[in-house]
Amino acid sequence: MATFDDVRRIGTAFPDVEESTSYGTPSLKVKKKSFCRMWSDREYARDGIDPDDTEVLVVMCDVEEKPALLDEFDVLFSTPHYDGYGAMLVRLADVSDVDLADFLEDAYRQKAPAKLIAILDQASSD
Repeated sequence: MATFDDVRRIGTAFPDVEESTSYGTPSLKVKKKSFCRMWSDREYARDGIDPDDTEVLVVMCDVEEKPALLDEFDVLFSTPHYDGYGAMLVRLADVSDVDLADFLEDAYRQKAPAKLIAILDQASSD
């Protein structure tokens, strides 16, 4: 079962990431742009999801790839609030570390400038 501590550990390994808040919840940002954040109590209530079932992480994604990702991974879901928007929701209670790392890297790449993506790519190839 993943927690925001795992999100922080994975996400802060990417270049120039800082821990912050977004909409009053813990988030990770690159160059002041949020690429993931935790869901708030208001969002659980809005969408009728019991927060005791799982913590939910919002991760950025390519809006065109979103439907395929949602179909492929059972730990991902969306709500009407996110229809047509490049973000998907991750059930942290069910996600593996490998999938979480992949989702976070993809989200980071959505928001990071090309210079930082090049640094990430260089570190991956070393």
